[in-house]
This record gives sequence, structure tokens and C-alpha cells, in this order.
Amino acid sequence: MDVNRPSSHSPSPESGSGGSPGSGSTDPFAGSDQHTAISEVGEFGLIAHMRDVLGEPDDASVVSGISDDAAVYRIDERGRVHLATSDALLEGIHFDRTFMPMEHLGFKALSVNVSDIVAMNATPRYAIITLGIPQQMSVEMVGTLYEGVKQACEAYDISVVGGDTTGARGLQVNATVIGEANEEDVVYRQGARVGDKVCVTGDVGASYAGLKVLVANRKQMQEAGDDFQPNLDPFSYVIRRHLAPPAQLKAIQDWAEAGVRPNSMIDISDGVASEAHHISEASGVGMQLYEPALPISVETRNTATEFGEDVSVYALFGGEDYELLFTLPESKVDDLDPQSFSVIGEVTDLDDPAERVMFQQADGENVPLQPGGFDHFDEEAE
Repeated sequence: MDVNRPSSHSPSPESGSGGSPGSGSTDPFAGSDQHTAISEVGEFGLIAHMRDVLGEPDDASVVSGISDDAAVYRIDERGRVHLATSDALLEGIHFDRTFMPMEHLGFKALSVNVSDIVAMNATPRYAIITLGIPQQMSVEMVGTLYEGVKQACEAYDISVVGGDTTGARGLQVNATVIGEANEEDVVYRQGARVGDKVCVTGDVGASYAGLKVLVANRKQMQEAGDDFQPNLDPFSYVIRRHLAPPAQLKAIQDWAEAGVRPNSMIDISDGVASEAHHISEASGVGMQLYEPALPISVETRNTATEFGEDVSVYALFGGEDYELLFTLPESKVDDLDPQSFSVIGEVTDLDDPAERVMFQQADGENVPLQPGGFDHFDEEAE
């Protein structure tokens, strides 16, 4: 199994020429003479560069800005905070309308944002949705999309309170979700401690397995035309996990009832490997993960077998599972329902940044695990 996926390079942008727009520059939008391809720094390198350009917020009410699953800011003097997150789903990048039902798309658009709020141990409350609508879409299609939005609102007990609509060449769905919590209850990516157990809710790799099935069937349909009769029944679970992934709100509600608060947490949007690196880097610790401990459903395993691929690669690098990766003191592990999560490793001292996250394979070999995962600006991913 190849676990040495290339990681994104850290950006090293040189300072621009300075000056305000229009102060001697022929291009009012040019901030630098340097032209670095975004693919060279990757998605997270680009985000780091944008954060450097903006600087830290000059506002004492901001608890956490561009550094986690959601921004956190204080709303009163009683210790309450709001959390805000936003995600865009773009046709041709995040979904394909040939196999993405509008109802599922509406549900997923909210679910992926709710997942960011849940990943910080907070309760989602309100949503704002912006649609970019292509000309060929009908009122009825938009209505069906909003049926999915309504289902998500009911599932997560949230309300859509506004938004915007505009024309677009392809369908675009952008959702912003606001959550709330007591400041002391918020969980960040930083906070993992040496000796913590590394845990994950549910199972992983299913969403990618579902995507593989859908893409393969689309190709067969294009080749065979009307003669093609897909048989998706054996893959119903993984397809559902890709088209309408649930956010793990119930998990954090159960933890609150049990009096358990993870030391660190992140949702699995880009794959276990990528998220483990995020927690490791934010917390300044290492991680040791174990291949046999990865929770993978039977249907996900069967899908990987169908395609002749390694199922652990699905789990580590697939992404879009929207489960929770979290670290927990060993003393708290037995306080949670053992059927709701799996222990997949432990937090270790960080002795060598090149061995930040180690992965012990089923054959016993222990190798460095590279972040991998989906990068929107990776040229190889296009």
C-alpha cells in the first residue's frame, strides 16, 4: 500500500511591491510581481498565504479566526460564543448532476457545514444559502433542492434565515452555518496531548467508495447508452454515504450527556491522513495510527475489492465521510458507547517532523503517513 502521498508545500511568497491599488501600477489588482502557481502551494498553503495577507483580527471578541473548522467569536459577557463556517459546492468540482439528485445536494450542502460546527463541539442554529443558478435549471428543480435543505434543517434543528440567488454557468450552492456554544466547551484542532487515544466515529472510506461506483456506472452508461442497466443495490450504503453524508451531531450530544469533552477534534472532509496531520500540526504532537484498527464497513471493503484497490487507501485518503476524528484521554474512553467510535491510535511525542504521523500497516511495518487527501488546486487531481 502506498501511504507516502505527496504533501502540499508551505508557501514562501515574497513581499509585493507595496502601495495601494492605482498607486503607479498598471493593474489595480496586482499586489506582486511574483507569479506562483496555486498548485505549487496547494489549498492549505494558499489559505495560509491569505491569512498572512490579512493578519490577525484586531478584535478582542474574536476567539479563533482562520485556523480551524469554524471561526469563533464572543457574543456576550456570559461566556457564550458563536461559530461561523462556510462551504461551496460547485458543479463539476464537488458534484456531477448526472448522478447527484437535487434533493441529496440540498441536504449535503447544509450537512457539510453543520459538520464543521459539530467538529468544534458546538450546536448548529442558523443557515444562509447562496445559489448560483444556470439557465437550464427550472423552478421545480430549485424547489427539489430546497426539499433536501428542509430535510437537513429538520435533521439538525436549524433554520435558514436568508441568502442570495444569482445566475451562473454551472450550479453553485454555498451555505454558511452559524452555531453556538459555551466558550469553555469549544474543542479545537489544537489540544491533543501525549497519551491521548486517537478515535474516529462511525466508519471511514465509504463516501469515496460510493463515488467510485457512481463514476464507474456513469462511464458504462455513456459507453452503452440506453442498453445499460445499472445494478446499484450491492452498493446502496456507500452511495448514500457519498450523496447525503450525515453530520455527527448526535455524537457530540451523547458526549455532553456523558460528561465527555475531547481534547482535540476535526471532521473528516479530506481523509483520515489529512485530518490527523492537521491535529498533529496544530497541537505540536505526533500520532501513531494502526491499519487493522481503521473502521471500514463491509460494503466499502467489497467496493475496493470490486475495483481491485486497497481499501485502506479509501479510508486514509478518500475524504467526504464527515465523521469525527478526535483525541481523548485514555481515562475517558470507557465513558462512551463503544459501538459509536473506534480507537485507531494514540498521540505521541513529536521527535521528528518527517515522522509526524506514523502508520503501522497490517504486516507490522511502521511508515510515515503523508497527508494526501483531496486538494482543489492539485494539478494531478484535475
